[in-house]
Amino acid sequence: MADLGTIEALAKTYAAARDELAEATRVTTDMLDRVKAQRTPVIRRRVEAASNARAQLEAAIAASKPLFKSPKTITLHGIRCGFAKAKGKIVIVDDQATVKAIRRHLPEQFETLVKVTEKPLKGALQNLSAADLKRIGVTVEEATDEVVAKAADGEIDKLVEALLKDAADAAELQEAEG
Repeated sequence: MADLGTIEALAKTYAAARDELAEATRVTTDMLDRVKAQRTPVIRRRVEAASNARAQLEAAIAASKPLFKSPKTITLHGIRCGFAKAKGKIVIVDDQATVKAIRRHLPEQFETLVKVTEKPLKGALQNLSAADLKRIGVTVEEATDEVVAKAADGEIDKLVEALLKDAADAAELQEAEG
């Protein structure tokens, strides 16, 4: 068993390692932001040029429908041009009326066409007392104390924690494979 002095020293080491990781993350984020700021105007111009070129091509195709009777599409310079059958959009005005109509007219396909879900909400159940949970047949497992070693700082903490979790997941994967 470690004494409090040892735990304090280990917490100090962990805090320093996290600070270094946070600084490296900030530097990387700043570099990415600078590159994005530098390249965004070029990308916007290229998006606009591509959008205009596509609009001109689509207008030319729309005005030339007789050219695309058979075949309905052709590929030119890696771009598929022509006409294709649109899938259409399903519009349901009243969900309940549609469900009733499916049940009445297509009962053999009901399970395929209608999603029926009845499932307890675990997040909401966590707000119930132990007595209420017991009364409805819900048990709580693994409600024991767990080790806490968590920084008490702000926004960068989420990113750092995600990076540490990814590192832990990668280590577990290597152990499982090795």
